[in-house]
Amino acid sequence: MQTEKVVNHIVNWLKEYATNANMDGFVVGISGGIDSAVTSALCAKTGLRTLCLEMPIHQAQSQVTRGQEHIAGLKTHYANVSDVKIDLTSVFEQFKREVPQTSDDTFLDLALANTRARLRMSTLYYFAGLHRYLVAGTGNKVEDFGVGFYTKYGDGGVDLSPIADLLKSEVYEIGRYLEVPVSILEAAPTDGLFGDSRTDEDQIGASYDELEWAMKMQGNGKNPTDFEGRKQAVFNTYLRLNKANQHKMNPIPVCNIPNSYKVL
Repeated sequence: MQTEKVVNHIVNWLKEYATNANMDGFVVGISGGIDSAVTSALCAKTGLRTLCLEMPIHQAQSQVTRGQEHIAGLKTHYANVSDVKIDLTSVFEQFKREVPQTSDDTFLDLALANTRARLRMSTLYYFAGLHRYLVAGTGNKVEDFGVGFYTKYGDGGVDLSPIADLLKSEVYEIGRYLEVPVSILEAAPTDGLFGDSRTDEDQIGASYDELEWAMKMQGNGKNPTDFEGRKQAVFNTYLRLNKANQHKMNPIPVCNIPNSYKVL
């Protein structure tokens, strides 16, 4: 990958989009992970105002520390970067107290994890509305178009997606070029939505390198039966998630009413 050219292309694309939309800058949710670090750095390089928003909800201190280290670095290099921390823990806990209790907790953890992401989305759009900013998405190509590893109307609710055409390995390459903190580059990817130490690989059942391979094999017209052992298992995992999460990747289905039904 021609990293410098890719970086300049994304930065120019971001600036042109914001200018044409008559918006004043970007707001990015900072998680302490590589995707939000790269996205915020790219937004900062546009020279337009870039707000880095921390939104912890029972967040692990290691994630908070990494995010703050990254923000401090950005503010040192870019005068257009500012930051705000909104602790949403009490909001999340109040939500849990207000919703009806359930005797069947099969999907409770997942529902609450998605609620965290949606609270953050609402917060991002609050600040975007205040300042005429665009909400910059942090999803990469594997997450957004491969396995659908994001929350619908949570971290999937954005105005534009600057890194969604980049594989995870390419995001890391850009992160190294942009001098993202080593602590972020070396941290195991995690969505941090469950309040424990589980990583993305724990949840998905495959690493991003493996998922990239499976995505490439699907594009080459291969099938799981073409492989054995771990490769076959990974390919099956990828295809299962890709199929199950099409509802996130495709436009919302619209019930089209026959014209004859509308005529009196």
